[in-house]
Amino acid sequence: MVKAIEWIEDADGPTVRIIDQTVLPTVESYLDLRTVDQLVDAIARLAVRGAPALGAAGGYGVALAERQGAAEGWSADRLDAEIERVALARPTAVNLEWGARRVDAVRRTGSGQALAEAHRIAEEDEAANRELSRLGADWLLERIGKRPLRALTHCNTGALATTAWGTAYGVLKELHERGALELVYVDETRPLLQGTRLTSWELAKDGIPHVVEVDGAASSTILRGLVDFAVIGADRIAANGDTANKIGSVSVALAAHRAGIPFLVAAPMSTVDATLASGDLIEIEERDENEVLAFGGTTMSAPGVRGFNPAFDVTPYDLISGIVTEHGVVEPTVTQPAFA
Repeated sequence: MVKAIEWIEDADGPTVRIIDQTVLPTVESYLDLRTVDQLVDAIARLAVRGAPALGAAGGYGVALAERQGAAEGWSADRLDAEIERVALARPTAVNLEWGARRVDAVRRTGSGQALAEAHRIAEEDEAANRELSRLGADWLLERIGKRPLRALTHCNTGALATTAWGTAYGVLKELHERGALELVYVDETRPLLQGTRLTSWELAKDGIPHVVEVDGAASSTILRGLVDFAVIGADRIAANGDTANKIGSVSVALAAHRAGIPFLVAAPMSTVDATLASGDLIEIEERDENEVLAFGGTTMSAPGVRGFNPAFDVTPYDLISGIVTEHGVVEPTVTQPAFA
C-alpha cells in the first residue's frame, strides 16, 4: 500500500516524505520536504492532498518547523508564524489546521513530544479509516442486499488521500475484499483529474474492476440504473451534516436522491467541524483560474476569458443518506444535528 506521507530521519536530517501526486500516474516520484517553505508549497500545489493526509501534514509540519527553527535559531515569534503558515496553507479542509493545532498544543507544553503526537495522528487515522470502512460496508450491504454492488465515487479518497487505507475508497476496498463489489464508476474529477489520475491508479493496483467517466456522465449513469450506491469523502463536515467535498459532489448527491439510491459520505471524526452549524459557514477555496482555462499547459479558452474555479461544493445534509466515521453511521435528519 502506498504511503502518501511519512516522517523520515536520514543523514541530512528530518524530512516529510510525500508521494508527488501532481505527476501520478505517469511517474511515481517522492519528494523530501525539509523546510516549512517546501511543505507549504507542496500543500498549495496539491502534491500532498486529501483531508486526512493534510491532517498528518499539519502535524508533521509543526514538528518540521520546530526542528528547522532550532537549527536556524528562530525566535519564538518566528516559529509561531511559520506554524501558522502550515495550519492555514489551504482553507477548506479542516484536518490541516486541526492537525497543526493539536501538535502545536503539545509542543507548547515544553514536553518535546511534538513529533510523537504527529505520529499518533497518522496512526489514529489509519485505524479510523479501517474501522469506518468496515462499518460503511456493513451499512450498505444491510440496505442494498448482499450481492455484488455497482458503485460510483468522486475525486480520490484512497491511501493517497490519507495516511493509509482510505475513506470512501476504503469502503470500496472492504466490499471488494468481501466479494461484494462488481464495478466502480470513477468520475474523472475536473479540473485536476484526481479520479482519472489517482483513484483509477489505486483501483488498478488493488485489482478492483472500474471504469472512468467524465464528470458530466455521472448523473446519467445513476439515473439509468447502472449504480447501486454512491460514496464520497469529505474535507469538512458541519454539525448538521452538510458536507464539503470536491466540486461536483453535490451533482452526484442530487442524482442519487432522485434515483433513490444510498449516497454515503465516509470520513474520520477529525473531518467533522462541530463549531460550524451548517455548510453555509464553510469557506470554499477558489484556486487559480488557469486550472480551468488550460489543459496540460495549453490554454483552451479564447483570449481574455476569465475562469471561475471553486475547488469544493457543499452537499446539504438532506441529500446524504449516511455519514460513516469510525464511531458509526449517522443518518442526518431535519430535527437532530448530525454532530451535536
